[in-house]
Amino acid sequence: MPVLAAVYVLAERRRGRLAARFANQALLPNVIDSSPGRRRHLPLAILLLGLATLVVGVARPHATITVKREEATVVLALDTSRSMLANDVAPTRLQAARAAATVFLTQVPKKFRVGVISIGTRAVVALPPTTDRALAAATIADLRPGEGTALGDAVLLATRIGRTERAVDGSVPPTSVLLISDGAAQGGSTTPVAAARTARTAHIPVTTVLVGTPNGQVERTLTGGYREIIRVPADPATLREVARTTGGQFLTAATSADLQEVYRRLASRLGHRSESREITDVFGGGSAALLLVGGAFSALWFRRIPVP
Repeated sequence: MPVLAAVYVLAERRRGRLAARFANQALLPNVIDSSPGRRRHLPLAILLLGLATLVVGVARPHATITVKREEATVVLALDTSRSMLANDVAPTRLQAARAAATVFLTQVPKKFRVGVISIGTRAVVALPPTTDRALAAATIADLRPGEGTALGDAVLLATRIGRTERAVDGSVPPTSVLLISDGAAQGGSTTPVAAARTARTAHIPVTTVLVGTPNGQVERTLTGGYREIIRVPADPATLREVARTTGGQFLTAATSADLQEVYRRLASRLGHRSESREITDVFGGGSAALLLVGGAFSALWFRRIPVP
């Protein structure tokens, strides 16, 4: 391109010197109504720019752009311990947790993989991550109450799931966890805080939803027909600490509006990714447009098409 520009400049100077040999410069205004001046250089400049754009396009340039993410993993961890049978949240805490998880399930993009963890005396993978929403909903509906509440083990298990998941291209898709519980951790081999630190290291945020009140209680029938009433107050402090440590969000009620906010935050983190893409077509289209514009200017202004 610089060589072509230099040749053009030299040709313009040579033409000026040749014109001076055969004409008196002072008489030119009487012969020519007006001179195009610097405008005559514009068509060629546009054509040269079009050629330069074409050369760059042939080099197959790439650009980093933001595209919509197609793959991500969401782990729903539901507390199924005995304390979740308390009816301080109608009809029971467990039913409210199921409803919250089902509502959230409808908000997640269809291409996101969803896994389900049941939290009882042990944390168990009730459903490995899948895109089958009907199967996920059925799994949530089939969860049955247990005894203890291994919250720490559940967070640790969800972190392991996130680390082992693979996208179609072999990369590790981002993972987010939604933990629905009354927060009363009992049992398990890992404390919730220790598990939260592991999740933070893996860049997996845990959003916690508190289901329950300080006045919760459950009844148990003893031998001989006697009934035992056990107080099971909710423990928001544990869930709040897990969410804070991992960079998630702590919710005190599992309403539809709250879950939509959870999804909005989740989408802002999982919904887009940076990708390097070839943009040869952009430069090819730009080059064609510049060549056409340069040719059009030359034909309209001077009734000729310059050839560089």
